Amino acid sequence: MPTYHLTVKGLVQGVFYRASAKEIADELGVTGWVRNAHGDEVEAVVTGTEKQLEQFISWCKKGPKKAIVTEVAVRQFEETKFSDFSIKR
Repeated sequence: MPTYHLTVKGLVQGVFYRASAKEIADELGVTGWVRNAHGDEVEAVVTGTEKQLEQFISWCKKGPKKAIVTEVAVRQFEETKFSDFSIKR
């Protein structure tokens, strides 16, 4: 299954972005992780089917209600298997 690295920019810290991303990932069956990155970015590495990843990335472009997403950079990542989806601190 494909694995992608995502960098989400905008107002995405302090708005429950990571917790909401975990909820969506669990609903979709996507595995991987999400964490706050430098500045005001959120970073994620996700594995799933093309359809699952398409839906997850689509959600990332809007995020939770209080988020203001300005950009989502997506790049192919070395295929990685995860047992679940976690929030890294």
